[in-house]
Amino acid sequence: MTTVHHRFVESASGLRMHVAEAGEGPLVLLLHGFPESWYSWRHQLIALAEAGYHAVAPDQRGYGRTGGPDAVEQYTLHHLAGDALGLIPALGHRQAAVVGHDWGAPVAWHTALVRPDAVRAVAGLSVPPFPRGAAPATEVFRRLPGGTHYMLWFQQVGPPEAELARDPGTTFRRLLAGRAALAPGGLPMVPEGGGFLDLFEAPADLPGWLTEDDLAFFAAEFAEHGFHRPLHWYRNLDRNWELGSPWQTAVIRPPALYIAGERDLVVANPATRQGIAGLTSYVPQLRAPVWLPGCGHWTQQEKPAEVNAALLAFLASLD
Repeated sequence: MTTVHHRFVESASGLRMHVAEAGEGPLVLLLHGFPESWYSWRHQLIALAEAGYHAVAPDQRGYGRTGGPDAVEQYTLHHLAGDALGLIPALGHRQAAVVGHDWGAPVAWHTALVRPDAVRAVAGLSVPPFPRGAAPATEVFRRLPGGTHYMLWFQQVGPPEAELARDPGTTFRRLLAGRAALAPGGLPMVPEGGGFLDLFEAPADLPGWLTEDDLAFFAAEFAEHGFHRPLHWYRNLDRNWELGSPWQTAVIRPPALYIAGERDLVVANPATRQGIAGLTSYVPQLRAPVWLPGCGHWTQQEKPAEVNAALLAFLASLD
């Protein structure tokens, strides 16, 4: 039986990272999102290993057993991509297929943008590969009507950490299983006087893809390590925009795949859907998007068989 092994690896970025890994063969690096961990890829690690790949899912910078520095400015996309790229030689490989979900997707897209020589292929789940915008993200968010965009709400230090850490069990039950209440236009806006968790209804029951043990794992991880450092990823949105100027007209060159749930709040905004249709100018080798019916935001956990099949078909097409 294929098993998942755990160890610590010194990334060339200088960060000592906890990784979960399985299998041997070409490297597939699996990058989780917020607020998650290597555990989000539990279904893919085994499937990829049994198909002949070396599947590795790290706890990324600021998360779980990897941890990281306290300084906000140490969580830019450059740092995060550097960690991922630094794992490739540390794991004994020259190249990797890099797959990311949620926040892990921008990290994956960025690794492919800045180091196409090290990234043989890239796949993003939930978050598409949008090019650098004309203005910093927080400036754009401030113009939106209907409340405070949750990413803008995360810019403040203190209240978001306190809300999410107050009861990690409830936090993850609402985030993973609760239905999102979006503002008009499909936007995730924090109501005035409210918090991030107010966007999610408390579920009566867990969906079939999520167990009490799964919730307990996430809750225990964040009860021990906290939300402060993971939230720093959001607090670098404008810094990422500034640092991205050298790649303003660059394109993502490796073969690419985008997978998303039809019910994902990330693509609930019609403008986002329209933007996805025109992405081949930015990602020339982007394959046809894979849309998963009945799937929400937690793509690879909600639809593991479908995601595994799409990833394996994509990887097989590279040979």
